[in-house]
Amino acid sequence: MSEARVRAAFPFTALVGQAPLQRALLLAAVDPAIGGVLVSGPRGTAKSTAARALAALLPDGAFVTLPLGASEEKLIGTLDLEAALRESAVRFSPGLLARAHGGVLYVDEVNLLPDALVDALLDAAASGVNTVERDGVSHTHEARFVLVGTMNPEEGELRPQLLDRFGLTVELNNSFDVGERQRIVKARLAFDADPLAFCAAHEAAQRELAQRIAAARGALDALELSDAVHERAARLCVQAAVDGMRADLVMLRAARALAAFEGAAKVAPEHVDEVAEAVLAHRRRVMPDQRPSSSERGEGGAPNEPGQTSPETSAENLQSEANPDWGELPPEPVAARQVKGVIPLPAKKR
Repeated sequence: MSEARVRAAFPFTALVGQAPLQRALLLAAVDPAIGGVLVSGPRGTAKSTAARALAALLPDGAFVTLPLGASEEKLIGTLDLEAALRESAVRFSPGLLARAHGGVLYVDEVNLLPDALVDALLDAAASGVNTVERDGVSHTHEARFVLVGTMNPEEGELRPQLLDRFGLTVELNNSFDVGERQRIVKARLAFDADPLAFCAAHEAAQRELAQRIAAARGALDALELSDAVHERAARLCVQAAVDGMRADLVMLRAARALAAFEGAAKVAPEHVDEVAEAVLAHRRRVMPDQRPSSSERGEGGAPNEPGQTSPETSAENLQSEANPDWGELPPEPVAARQVKGVIPLPAKKR
């Protein structure tokens, strides 16, 4: 089998039934500062296929995989301290973050990695740089890559602190549409039968998409964010009751990336609406159907401030809020009696 045949990646433009995932990956490719994409879903839903396909669209084309058993040094790189003392020069051995620069860093089952590795991954993905420090010696290098982490919820969840640091998230589900399943399988069988011919059939669409990504990256800094765009993002984040300000920042970056990818002259509130779900899905603390009831609203229909209750609030609700065990039977007094073998304590002197 030829080297070209072995290295052929399934074309991004030939993916079937993966529109939300494709959009999230493209936004992260336009602006890696978004902070990576977390893809949640069962096995066999083309998570790794989509990530590898994205790498083929990028100028560098690097596709680096972080194995589960990787050490922190393998990820961030190492410094030769003896050489630094002997030669007064820093000798740096690159890790996976350096190798992924300009491409895609793929982390399968990210929820099973040690927290320290996930922290290092997310720091580099958001900042675009990696710093290695050992005993007062440090080295910093660029590490701009698209981070794609995948997980199967059945195998455990990420801690909320780490989950929040992923820029976008996409939840994949098994397809139960007969027609869509047929299209997916036919495309895969055609690719496996002759990868070169299949890729050649999609070459024009692939080239056009790669050019759009490059153009969007170039136009990113020229797009300004209006007050209306800021307000739309803030309102959506408030409605979702997110923690902190990271959701606002990611939402604005994603909206700007979408506008740049579409070739828009400016970022519009509608761009914010289109990216909001991918930004809020893993950060939302109030579901859309959990609207405050009339008893939770103040005058004019506005939600009450924390600790404030409306006149309609019942005594039972007040008691429930004050006592989380409300509803249990109250304790009943029991007559005390002396137990044999137990020495009674002397009475306290008044």
